[in-house]
Amino acid sequence: MRYYRLPGGEPRSSTDSLVVMDDDGAAYDLTAVSPDLGSFRALARAANASDESIDTIARRRIDEAERIDFDAFDRNTLQPVIAEEVWAAGVTYRISEEARKAESGKPEVYMDVYDSERPELFLKATPSRTVGPWDDIGVRGDSGWDVPEPELGVVLHRGEIVGYTIGNDVSSRDIEGDNPLYLPQAKVYDRCCSIGPCIATDETVEDPHDLEMSLTIERDGEIMYEDSTSTSEMATTCEELVSYLERHNTLPETLVLLTGTALVPPESFTLTEGDEVTIDIDRIGRLVNGTVSV
Repeated sequence: MRYYRLPGGEPRSSTDSLVVMDDDGAAYDLTAVSPDLGSFRALARAANASDESIDTIARRRIDEAERIDFDAFDRNTLQPVIAEEVWAAGVTYRISEEARKAESGKPEVYMDVYDSERPELFLKATPSRTVGPWDDIGVRGDSGWDVPEPELGVVLHRGEIVGYTIGNDVSSRDIEGDNPLYLPQAKVYDRCCSIGPCIATDETVEDPHDLEMSLTIERDGEIMYEDSTSTSEMATTCEELVSYLERHNTLPETLVLLTGTALVPPESFTLTEGDEVTIDIDRIGRLVNGTVSV
């Protein structure tokens, strides 16, 4: 199943709602049935307390819920979960390694990471720096080479994988290229990350390492970049990335771990204000964002 967060307002409710969509495309407002299920985090807590799966609890509530017209709310979807932290992994695909080598005067750093057992992990964003579907991602004003990075996101609740989402790890490649130690500035800034449009559970995703992923960038109605790949090209698994993230590291209740990118626009391209970025991942959905200078 897929879980969406929709803003409150009549005729549905005065608070944000957790909406579940089954694999047939039928959508139901779980919060209207039970105010205690007002968020994905609340649903995950209920699953922990009952020792049942998230989907099992949702199915039980669907029997009591009325079906809603999701198409009427689609462009109003919010971040599906407010994660206390968003982390990211780097150089998990061969193309990512090649791109990072191309931008840096120290390519051996990225070669070592790709071939190493220990992955590159870094804190990507806090809630205030993360946007949801249809909101604008940011491009740093002091950077001249900025790109989106489409990534499969792993959603963790109390250290356990509870679902998957789409993430955009927006990056200032020339800042990182100047020196790898500038990575935090290249990665962490206002509107540097987007998450959405939903959280898809294991049951729906089935195999996170066999999903088609595509990136399209449009400018004034013209496609500037378009390409696709598969998560099967990842050099490490989601479980391995999570295991390293948890080592000697107390995690917050809910976080998202982005698993790296294989879709990198050419060196001649940089994002500009007004661009539209679309990321599709099979079995999860489509994340669309505009672009603004920050």
